[in-house]
Amino acid sequence: MKAVILSDVHGNLPALEAVLEAAEQEGAEELWCLGDLVGYNADPEACTGALIEVSDVCLAGNHDLVVNGTVDISVFAHDAAVAARWSKETLSAKALEQLRALHPSGERAGVELHHASPRDPVWEYVIDQRTAQSCLEVMTRNICLIGHSHVPLAYSPGRGGRANGGYSEPGTRALDGGRWLLNPGSVGQPRDSDPRAAYMVLDLDAALATWRRVDYDIERAQRAITDAGLPATLAWRLGEGR
Repeated sequence: MKAVILSDVHGNLPALEAVLEAAEQEGAEELWCLGDLVGYNADPEACTGALIEVSDVCLAGNHDLVVNGTVDISVFAHDAAVAARWSKETLSAKALEQLRALHPSGERAGVELHHASPRDPVWEYVIDQRTAQSCLEVMTRNICLIGHSHVPLAYSPGRGGRANGGYSEPGTRALDGGRWLLNPGSVGQPRDSDPRAAYMVLDLDAALATWRRVDYDIERAQRAITDAGLPATLAWRLGEGR
């Protein structure tokens, strides 16, 4: 079974459209979304509707939980809070109900899924080897998919409390019979200094994970942000991949 893995779309419709177009060429049977459909960018309604329609499994991210009212908006500050308030006011009642139906953890085809981490599905950032090792130790399946950090990553168990692995460049990695903690990177707001939209293809039959990057119309996404009156820094960072 082959699945396309998306995460952290954050209301970036041009990026999502480019990734979905690329995903059609992958020959995958399913599409899985690891959450954060909304936040930061200016098309939360369109992205929510599209992702709910095409995803075989779709998780809730921390931004989704704040915007849908499950988590109080006071947990956010600065640009994240501004964008969350705007998204909450902009979204239709239908889209808000769709977001409320999502959960931050799940399982599909024997793969463990969390928005953030298996230790804390909503908030924990897995961006270092010690945190990754701790997560690998509590996983319930051999493969666990996470998002939230906006960085493509792959970790396997290591020694001395530090996992092996880290940042994943575009390309294919063979998954042995051990445990793997994998992050596809972000569709809508990459933070690894590569502004291209990121996604991953997981081939369970072949035991392969492939990280992809896709060019998209960044200027269109930036214009949408400024036209909506959202903070200019949100538009600027798209061009920097930060």
